[in-house]
Amino acid sequence: MSQIETILTLIAQKHLGIETLETRKSDSFDFHDTAVWCIRDALEAAFKAGVEVGLNMPKATEQEIASAD
Repeated sequence: MSQIETILTLIAQKHLGIETLETRKSDSFDFHDTAVWCIRDALEAAFKAGVEVGLNMPKATEQEIASAD
């Protein structure tokens, strides 16, 4: 499982009460009634996780930026 898949699964479990993000081909497993405040909390957690991952990524060097043109 990739880093992003792991993060998204943990967010789904914690904030949405969803065990897995894998399709299980069953309406009772693949569709969920979720309160808007839980969705907001999950989106906020995903945004914060994205910021954290971005802050920890190596910064592009001037040479890499110049060669991107």
